[in-house]
Amino acid sequence: MPIELPILVHNPHLDGLKDDVLYHFSLGTETHDLPAMFGDVKFVCVGGSPWRMKSFIEYIASVLGMEDPKAEYPNICAGTDRYAMYKIGPVLSVSHGMGIPSISIMLHELIKLLHHARCTDVTIFRIGTSGGIGLEPGTVVVTKQSVDANFLPKFEQVILGKTVMRNTDLDPGLAQELLECSKELNQFDTQLGNTMCTMDFYEGQARLDGAFCSYTEEDKQEYLHNAQKAGVCNIEMESSVFAAMCKMSGLRAAVVCVTFLDRLKGDQLTSSHDILNNYQQRPQILVGHYIKKHLTHKKDS
Repeated sequence: MPIELPILVHNPHLDGLKDDVLYHFSLGTETHDLPAMFGDVKFVCVGGSPWRMKSFIEYIASVLGMEDPKAEYPNICAGTDRYAMYKIGPVLSVSHGMGIPSISIMLHELIKLLHHARCTDVTIFRIGTSGGIGLEPGTVVVTKQSVDANFLPKFEQVILGKTVMRNTDLDPGLAQELLECSKELNQFDTQLGNTMCTMDFYEGQARLDGAFCSYTEEDKQEYLHNAQKAGVCNIEMESSVFAAMCKMSGLRAAVVCVTFLDRLKGDQLTSSHDILNNYQQRPQILVGHYIKKHLTHKKDS
């Protein structure tokens, strides 16, 4: 019988809490029966916007044949306006906002939720959008490794005034499985590559269209080409802390983002709303295929 892998928390202080309040989820260990609510979760999908994550839960319900035409899929975190959470069967869908601070808060409480619910063998995905480097818009990038703005595979966190460096490795086997799923789908181009995670959308990503800019087009091109030489395929703002925290907690994790534009050719989006909406659906199609494939395999075995 295979060993079930628990969700790890590394905090001895939690043992002394009578009620662990997951404030930004409006949930708690005393106020909610977390094992009953979430104990069957095997797949978690997180993304920036509440709308996108509700769309994902509706999509995955249809893919898994669990949809109810009358269902509204209520927001489990309706008691707060910070994040949104939806669930169908063994799949949990959670929004994380924009940027490292927002997703890190969400992940602390999500990891504790899964731990308190006594979940095991959980696989987690971040789905989202990004800027590509040398890729056609609409290309899906499965992250090999998250790197910082200096192209280094690390996440830095200041704790008690000291800088702590954490590893940003993601599960290589999971990434390969997602590439295989893309081949099975044969609907869009999917690449494996490094993802650069920045602290900012404008200057931090070498954009020329922010309120402030102290560099030239030539400076931008040199930086982005250096990133490309370092194996960077796309740029976003959450993957480093996502990779670091998932690795620490024992979660099998992947980052799957679609590129909206090639940053070597510009900074602003010029594609139509319909085209961008089509692109945005591609990560959820890929992850949905993976989840269905694994649930079907488990059912048949």
